[in-house]
Amino acid sequence: MILGRLHIPHIIGMILAGVLIGEHGFHILDRDSSFELFGKVGLYYIMFLAGLEMDMEDFKKNRTKGIVFGLFTFVIPMALGVWSSMSFLGYGFTTAVLLASMYASHTLIAYPIISRYGLSRLRCVNITIGGTAVTVTLALIILAVIGGMYKGTIDSMFWVLLVVKVAFLGFLIIFFFPRIGRWFFRKYDDSVMQFVFVLAMVFLGGGLMEFVGMEGILGAFLAGLVLNRLIPHVSPLMNRLEFVGNALFIPYFLIGVGMIIDIRSLFMGGEALKVALVMTIVATFSKWLAAWLTQKIYHMQPNERSMMFGLSNAQAAATLAAVLIGHEIIMENGQRLLNDDVLNGTVVMILFTCIISSLVTERAARRFAINESVQEEEGEKKLQEQILIPVANPETIEDLINLALVIKDAKQKNGLIALNVINDNNSSENKELQGKRNLEKAAMIAAAADVPVTMVSRYDLNIASGIIHTIKEYEATDVVIGLHRKANIVDSFFGNLAENLLKGTHREVMIAKFLMPVNTLRRINIAVPPKAEYETGFQKWVEHFCRMGSMLGCRVHFFANEHTLMRLQQLVKKRHSSTPTEFSILEEWDDLLLLTGQVNYDHLLVVISARRGSISYDPSFERLPGQLGKYFANNSLIILYPDQFGEPQEIVSFSDPRGYNESQHYDKVGKWFYKWLKKS
Repeated sequence: MILGRLHIPHIIGMILAGVLIGEHGFHILDRDSSFELFGKVGLYYIMFLAGLEMDMEDFKKNRTKGIVFGLFTFVIPMALGVWSSMSFLGYGFTTAVLLASMYASHTLIAYPIISRYGLSRLRCVNITIGGTAVTVTLALIILAVIGGMYKGTIDSMFWVLLVVKVAFLGFLIIFFFPRIGRWFFRKYDDSVMQFVFVLAMVFLGGGLMEFVGMEGILGAFLAGLVLNRLIPHVSPLMNRLEFVGNALFIPYFLIGVGMIIDIRSLFMGGEALKVALVMTIVATFSKWLAAWLTQKIYHMQPNERSMMFGLSNAQAAATLAAVLIGHEIIMENGQRLLNDDVLNGTVVMILFTCIISSLVTERAARRFAINESVQEEEGEKKLQEQILIPVANPETIEDLINLALVIKDAKQKNGLIALNVINDNNSSENKELQGKRNLEKAAMIAAAADVPVTMVSRYDLNIASGIIHTIKEYEATDVVIGLHRKANIVDSFFGNLAENLLKGTHREVMIAKFLMPVNTLRRINIAVPPKAEYETGFQKWVEHFCRMGSMLGCRVHFFANEHTLMRLQQLVKKRHSSTPTEFSILEEWDDLLLLTGQVNYDHLLVVISARRGSISYDPSFERLPGQLGKYFANNSLIILYPDQFGEPQEIVSFSDPRGYNESQHYDKVGKWFYKWLKKS
């Protein structure tokens, strides 16, 4: 709390707390086996969360720049670190290499600042995250090799076996772990079982890596990288993993680190203070030089360089891992590979680099935020998002809430409304009690993801009327409902509720059916009808599904005719370029049989429909329920009816060389059509 007021990361407070209560402080606690066990768990957990929070799609998009920055931020600290350790500190080559690998690795301590300002999609942030994956992996490999050298006999077979074992194990983790995880999440939905399963995968990866002679933190880091697609950043499971790690395992590890540090050695003369100064200066300067070179090569702005330097300067997780492992290694002459001076100097380096990182990142983020706010004031003001979720069926509540979580704007903390409607003509205490339980279940699922929900319970003449009145009263912008089960052979595909709802509101309505958890979907296929780009809600639903694709780490594949596809490509390129997308031509909209070869069992099919009388309405929509029921009965589905009110939206113009602007022509036609509809 004290360091928080000084804008210093809490990681430093935990380490200082360990110094105070340890045997070199007031000796309140001994560093017994419990600290060693939980400390190791905490170290694995730090590396696992670092891998879990990587955005792999952003890394793919900026992979060249990220790899270049990662190599710079690895090679430059390694070169300067080896030279300074051997020249100024008089250490041997092996010790110098291990010390330099500590400078090369870094931890995204300041990333929460980026999240707070909502700047996680910036190019410089993505490049830094990609570079982090590169440099941390290389630094951990050096650490693992040096650790392996002192665990067994070093000969030619040692290196051959090490490479073969690590390559095989890396393939095992990368290939099998995601498949095992996807199977488990589809089969078991119990929150405790899912949490224990993820922990088991982390420790299995770490244990297997130690078994082949490498350090377990590399296995935990790889486990985080391969599981991050299955655990969305805004999800109950992610919130539980972060909470338990930040509240229990990681503090245990940090306090345990502080307990082995003798801070007095820094003030008793000798090498400790000199080592601390050299480590801090070399680590900071080398990271700044790497950011400066990357900025010059790719002609980036000075503030982008500051952001990259701020994010990459902090030394924490991998640095602590390296110094603790090096401190435990006893060489043939009886001395430690990294002595007590290095251990204490590391703490000073961590303290100063974390402070510098936080201050520089905060300053750069504030500049970016000011520029963005100025642009927002010049452009249109974004509307407050309110997603209404009627909860009638307990079996579909979790899927509907999870769908709302992945399409909502993460910057808006509120925005979910759970609704229970009780029919006036058919009310009873049992139905009231069941409705209350449904609302509580919805609130618990969203609260587990740290998203508050407004719970609404109301009486009305019928369910559809209750939903329509709630949309008006709470100014809901979107409605997410489940696809009903047909009660008899004459029942319609959508049911009376959905049909009455579509007649009573012009807001965006999603009718969803999920056959597997949302986070296990591998692709989103969207069938778009002709002229959908002229509907008022066109940009909104594109944003929703691009946001969903980014959150789940899956590809969004659009199917439309050539003209609509061109509009979609323009919009995605302009506003959602970070989302992995594909575009295919679908000429025959009236026969969805053509899509059956494109939609697998683990894909989501989204059909963009339209209300009768709207611009994009087509008579073939009348056959849509029969086609969906016949061809896609075994697929997860969303039928979306976009916003369809007011004037047609302005679309990004696409002029041909002759000066003919096609979008302006269609805008005029659309406006005339709306005026004619209102009059008639």
